[in-house]
Amino acid sequence: MLSVDQLLTNNRAWRDQTERERPGFFQSLASQQQPRFCWIGCADSRVPANQIIGLDPGQVFVHRNVANLVVHTDLNCLAVLDYAVNVLGIQDVIVCGHYGCGGVAAALQPGSGRVVDHWIRHVRDIAKFYRNEIERELTPTAQIRRLCELNVATQVVHVRESPVLQTTGGREVRVHGWIYDVADGLLRDLTPTVDAVRAIEPARRMPPC
Repeated sequence: MLSVDQLLTNNRAWRDQTERERPGFFQSLASQQQPRFCWIGCADSRVPANQIIGLDPGQVFVHRNVANLVVHTDLNCLAVLDYAVNVLGIQDVIVCGHYGCGGVAAALQPGSGRVVDHWIRHVRDIAKFYRNEIERELTPTAQIRRLCELNVATQVVHVRESPVLQTTGGREVRVHGWIYDVADGLLRDLTPTVDAVRAIEPARRMPPC
């Protein structure tokens, strides 16, 4: 069984190998942080951001949570987005979900009263809003996959409508929606489908008084 001590040993071996292959790599990392992309993804252990897109440490600014949600009351996510856009100058934000997401699957089941149920209530709202579309899928697996896609699309809209992106002073920030398939290791770009998906909040806003 893997122990915590083994992780420290692995770290030293990784450091030593990296330094042999790329002398000065860690010194250059310590002197600057200039990531090119901001990644908002799921906390699932099978979806490591840097690794699946083939980039080194320092090239991706990462925020992860259960079911890759962008909730406008989540100051953690908004602070990451604000720092990425307004301090690091990142112009590409990627919202990445994945098929087989446990948080999304749980949103289609009755809650059990755990803390995580309060969090995935956001996904349950999406499932209710798109119930007819989800139920057109013939199997539970297909329904979960479709909800994974709809969740990504909705979170892309949330990023676009966030206070951070509404106050960029005209500087372009591109928001991409991707989904990762753990079963084959491939990413799929859902961005072209986002505009066809109605976001929950705009559809439910009350008209101005």
